Amino acid sequence: MLTPSVNPLTVADGLLTSLSELTFSIVRKNVDDIFTVREESIIECMLLVWERMKIIIEPSSATVLAAVKENPGYFKGKKAGLIITGGNVDFRKLPF
Repeated sequence: MLTPSVNPLTVADGLLTSLSELTFSIVRKNVDDIFTVREESIIECMLLVWERMKIIIEPSSATVLAAVKENPGYFKGKKAGLIITGGNVDFRKLPF
């Protein structure tokens, strides 16, 4: 049985959702690994992208870079593509 997450505290508000039985079964069938990341890593990665690329990305998007940053051994020697998006950011509330 799935237990929904109630009021999780995260800067990555675009990921605040719970899975249904259907979506969870699709994940179980098609996903090999799932990574969690620290809030601090999300914010650091938002800032890193801003400093290097001059692009403001939303926190939910920064989670993919944070996963690579926190798990370098897993990705070493592998090719990985990161999808980075933005636009859903309130500039008055940037966490950095």
